Amino acid sequence: MSELEAFRQEIRAWLEENCPPEMRQPVHDEDDICWGGRHFQFKNEAQKLWLTRCAAKGYTVPDWPQAYGGAGMSPAQAKVWREEMNRIAARPPLSSFGIWMLGPALLKFGTEEQKVHYLGQIARGEIRWCQGYSEPGSGSDLVSLQTFGEDKGDHWVVNGSKIWTSYANKADWIFCLVRTDKANKYQGISFLLFDMESEGVSTKPILLISGYSPFCETFFDNVKVPKAQIVGELNRGWDVAKYLLGHEREMISGAGGGDRLTTIGAVLNRAGLEDPLLRAELAMFDVDALAYGAMGEKFLDEIKVGKAHPAQPNMMKYAGTELNKRR
Repeated sequence: MSELEAFRQEIRAWLEENCPPEMRQPVHDEDDICWGGRHFQFKNEAQKLWLTRCAAKGYTVPDWPQAYGGAGMSPAQAKVWREEMNRIAARPPLSSFGIWMLGPALLKFGTEEQKVHYLGQIARGEIRWCQGYSEPGSGSDLVSLQTFGEDKGDHWVVNGSKIWTSYANKADWIFCLVRTDKANKYQGISFLLFDMESEGVSTKPILLISGYSPFCETFFDNVKVPKAQIVGELNRGWDVAKYLLGHEREMISGAGGGDRLTTIGAVLNRAGLEDPLLRAELAMFDVDALAYGAMGEKFLDEIKVGKAHPAQPNMMKYAGTELNKRR
């Protein structure tokens, strides 16, 4: 038995023993998702138990280093973990912008103090993040942002606003693009972290026609942000933002999620589907989903070593959207 196969058997046995039956069901709505954070209310004891058990093993962020709350898995081991989770239809123990987006950025650009302070909290579900990028009137042109941080020596005073900030009204902290130098459009932006309960921060939900929306307007009125809460170099926040956007688009498109997509064909096959044309269509879907998953794995590897093509996140997002439309 190979080392990887032995690892698979170990993970399979752990999941069988530790994943509650209630957590082996599809996610039906937002209430089924464990977001974590200071004010998060668990839906039931099974959801809480599942997070607690996974966090204790580092399985909420399996490929993060153990020193920062992860399990230290290799890419191949993390893939096995996802496959075994998918095999029993287990729900993710924790879903978080901190895991999908900020965490990878901190691992690459953060100081050791920032990694120790924030990553463990993210991995344990103790802190929920939102993203402060888009601004009113700026559209997708992020470098035209106007939110400004005035240098006050040991801190910045931030004034401005953001829009379409997902779950800002439920988040504990925000990672935010702030202009800290008006002289250079691209090089005058910094990547700041601050507590949403800081004096001067307020949010206003944006209701859609459905009467519900995760989006908010977020306002900053003389918000004091300590200098230690900058990620990366001063005025080089655009470098961090571009790196993070690659992970965001990968998350939106479900890169590396081919295993999840193939479950449709697998389930219908086990159900004894007889129609040959439909079976052929499902088989083709499975093939395309597996190919997409392989492309996603390659993309993630390229991101980690800084070799991903700038257009690849958009390609992955488009391909993932097209696959999901066929489900």
